[in-house]
Amino acid sequence: MESSSLTNKFSNYKKLIELAETDWHSAKRGRICELNVTVTHNNYLTDQYERNLHHFCTTSYLGLDHHPSIIDGAIQGIREAKTLRIANSKNRCKLEILERYELELSAHFNSICLSTLSCSAASSGLLPLLASGAFTNNCPPTMVFDKQSHYSMNHIKAACADETEVKTAPHNDLSFIEDLCKKRKYVAYIADGIYSMGGVADVEGLLYLKARYGLFLYMDDSHALSAFGEKGYGFIRPCMRALDDQTLIVASLGKSFGASGGLIMFGTEQQKSLMYRYGGPSNWSQSLNSAAIGAGLASLKIHQTEELRTLQEKLQSNIQLFDKLIHTEQHGTYTAIRLITCGEADKANALAIQLSDIGFFTSAVFFPVVPRGRAAVRITLRADMSHTTIKSFCTQLALLMDKYKINN
Repeated sequence: MESSSLTNKFSNYKKLIELAETDWHSAKRGRICELNVTVTHNNYLTDQYERNLHHFCTTSYLGLDHHPSIIDGAIQGIREAKTLRIANSKNRCKLEILERYELELSAHFNSICLSTLSCSAASSGLLPLLASGAFTNNCPPTMVFDKQSHYSMNHIKAACADETEVKTAPHNDLSFIEDLCKKRKYVAYIADGIYSMGGVADVEGLLYLKARYGLFLYMDDSHALSAFGEKGYGFIRPCMRALDDQTLIVASLGKSFGASGGLIMFGTEQQKSLMYRYGGPSNWSQSLNSAAIGAGLASLKIHQTEELRTLQEKLQSNIQLFDKLIHTEQHGTYTAIRLITCGEADKANALAIQLSDIGFFTSAVFFPVVPRGRAAVRITLRADMSHTTIKSFCTQLALLMDKYKINN
């Protein structure tokens, strides 16, 4: 007989589906998920129900996904490579244009960079290696995941637990982490720089623990790369003069960067080599295709111009405008994510449904994306939204918040 005590230590999909399926059915019936859209023009979509929607749940915070230079770059990438992809593991052979791209990424971000098919693929390959002790003198570290770390990292807990001890820390609880550092030889902390549901990591405190105890930092900066920091360095990278062998940064190249795939920033070539050979999901089947590479090379050119700073300033202007009109828990922060906390999923779904039916596409988030009882409507802002569109959206949002008695 199998022992149930050996299962569901880090996930329980059966229970998760039981708790969340009704809310997902409600979202589908309300036409706020599983949409098939065409792009009418910048940040404006038409769905299969012939609704025209302003996109307020995008993660392309600078609007580069529509940039003519990036679209042209994707086309040029295919033409230069004369193929869409090389169909084998990238550690066997890869397109020369991909090597050039990774070298340019490394030069721009002043680190040793490796591209992956996605940020999730990066974490899926990298975290078990970290758990094994491959980056900590062959001594497996205690892996401490922040309570709010993204699912792309959290779902690897079980694989990490096959290698070492795994713990979950209360959100941004430096005392919890420090206590472990005092008791364990090696501790690795896994967290986001900017969290997908708002809020930021306490980087200053984490760097203190790193300096005092040798805390290993594994940080996902997907919601900050390009959107913030000089040259689009993001939230984490600017805090460190140089990356060392005790820090790994992963990020998406498909959000503000405006291209596709994921990025890992290493401190040493040895770390990159280990990932190249043993990183599993980051290597097998195929690497970035030539369109993604060409788009990325074009994005890097934009990152080296004043246009990037201009877009960052426009994003901040739009964030500040939204905050003048609607109050949220994230009010006054420079991140582009805002949550209208509704409590129960049915209220979040109802609010998002009414917004979509009047032309504003947002995202109702509920368990397991957020804790039960903390359902919300997630709103994201971007640089190429007009002030007129934001004001119109906020006017309608305020009326609906009053209707549903939502007081943020």
